[in-house]
Amino acid sequence: MRGVHLPDIPLLSVIKLISGLPSQVPEGRVVVLSFRFIDLESDNLCRYDYVDVYSGHVRGQRLGRFCGTFKPGGLVSTGNKMLLQMVSDANTAGSGFLAVFSAAHPHERGEQYCGGRLDKPTGSFKTPNWPEKDYPAGVTCAWHIVAPKNQIIEIKFEKFDVERDNYCRYDHVSIFNGAEINDAKRIGKYCGDSPPAPVFSDGNQLLIQFLSDLSLTADGFIGHYKFRPKKFITTTMPPTTTTQPVTTRPIRRYQLSSNTILQRASNICLC
Repeated sequence: MRGVHLPDIPLLSVIKLISGLPSQVPEGRVVVLSFRFIDLESDNLCRYDYVDVYSGHVRGQRLGRFCGTFKPGGLVSTGNKMLLQMVSDANTAGSGFLAVFSAAHPHERGEQYCGGRLDKPTGSFKTPNWPEKDYPAGVTCAWHIVAPKNQIIEIKFEKFDVERDNYCRYDHVSIFNGAEINDAKRIGKYCGDSPPAPVFSDGNQLLIQFLSDLSLTADGFIGHYKFRPKKFITTTMPPTTTTQPVTTRPIRRYQLSSNTILQRASNICLC
């Protein structure tokens, strides 16, 4: 297990501080990251000082953005690489963070963490704490499902209860064709307490992302996947956003000021 420590950072010195960190886990393993301590400038949308965590060595599949003093749950990459990026503005607040990462076999810590690569012909995925209690706040999970090249993937949700909102702006599940988070390839975005209709991939890969914010939570979900031959009959895809009749809280609107300037940025690549 190795650590990433970023305390009391002087302005413009971040890159020098972290550029020499060793960063590699073996092929066939996934990266498991846990925050032991975090103290960054607090903001509801983490617009100022924050840490972004990505699966992979490029900024594509973001697992979460974190700030304040809230420690997120464990984060698991879909492959053997992970990227951390810290950004801070000129108004430094907080003492930094301490995170540790380790290599694990896929599914090795399935009860403690969520996400990872799924490549068996059938399988399941679920929110943390399912079914004993609600999923925790501040969690991001990403499941990368990979079938053989001549097959597609079918997704069915057995149970589903994610914080309800008309536009699924807060807690939600997004499903994408392929291996990256890309709005152009998004099949659907889901929330509420009704299981989505079955979902079929266009090709042999799907990415399922679950995100919970720092407020309300719910029971969570359990879903199942199955590989199907390409000739398997498909159905009409569900709409990109499920709608619900009740909104759980008022709309929140924020606008970035034109004079908000990011003064420094740094990358930690667990490659």
